[in-house]
Amino acid sequence: MLFKLLLNLTQAFQQLDCQFMCLCGIHSHSSHASQQSAQIPTTARLPDQNQNVPATTAVAAAKHHEQRLTHEQFRAALQMVVSSKDPRENLERFAKIGEGSTGTVCIAYDRSTGRQVAVKKMDLRKQQRRELLFNEVVIMRDYHHPNIVEMFDSYLVNDELWVVMEFLEGGALTDIVTHARMDEEQIATVCKQCLKALAYLHSQGVIHRDIKSDSILLALDGRVKLSDFGFCAQVSQELPKRKSLVGTPYWMSPEVISRLPYGPEVDVWSLGIMVIEMVDGEPPFFNEPPLQAMRRIREMPPPKLKNAHKVSPRLQSFWTRCWFGTRSKGLQLKSCWHIPSCGKQALLHSWYHL
Repeated sequence: MLFKLLLNLTQAFQQLDCQFMCLCGIHSHSSHASQQSAQIPTTARLPDQNQNVPATTAVAAAKHHEQRLTHEQFRAALQMVVSSKDPRENLERFAKIGEGSTGTVCIAYDRSTGRQVAVKKMDLRKQQRRELLFNEVVIMRDYHHPNIVEMFDSYLVNDELWVVMEFLEGGALTDIVTHARMDEEQIATVCKQCLKALAYLHSQGVIHRDIKSDSILLALDGRVKLSDFGFCAQVSQELPKRKSLVGTPYWMSPEVISRLPYGPEVDVWSLGIMVIEMVDGEPPFFNEPPLQAMRRIREMPPPKLKNAHKVSPRLQSFWTRCWFGTRSKGLQLKSCWHIPSCGKQALLHSWYHL
């Protein structure tokens, strides 16, 4: 299967056409899975029962009163954003395929559609921060793109949240980067499709904040899709920056670690770290404890490829553009999304011509 995935990623690279260039006009607005993630986002979008509306105030209030919310109250609030149906009426033949910090993932057969689906099951009582469940459901429900994993529906089954999604047979990108070395066409394929998903989310004012190989799922035909939206945050003209310490340590940008104001550019930094994963097999400082790695990310210049001698100048150029303009004394990253001489268009354009 690994060989087939790599082969089809290469074929997908050949099939990508000039539609990718339209992204230049968008506004800039497992082994790794076991690593500890940081705190949760402070805001999200919550719909009310009848319509989908931004609700930063509602989430902030929910967080403020987190200790006062009983399990029954939280369950009632979550019920407002999920289907009232019982998924067990149509789903059968469950088989567990994975487990993470928030719950388990199973594959199941949907009798009503005749297709195999992935079901993410999350126990409400075992969540460290329950607000993440709203992000997971609302982002996938409200934002649709060919390079974002499709959610078919979500349900409450007793004390579990079930999120029913499309099943991607190739699994997570992590499985490839830890067992094989990708060539540059395959790396380009992954980056292009991830950038398409990110450009769409950023145009909607959404920052993903947890880009890494674990969050990238693959289809056997070479399609690449973004998943794991629990850490997403909304930005707007009224609230253009965030300061929350959110994400997975080894992929965090210096601004996030330092709690400096940041925007969508932090996803581009994390994409650069993911390129290092695809070239070197793991992110920088991965053999160090998370807190020590975060300190080094904050204080040191942007990381370098261990196998830089094995990559082309074009890949090296794209990769360095993810954090172009080194931080002054380690304090602030000047993102290539914000530097006129190395803007987002140059970032996308440089990789498109690989």
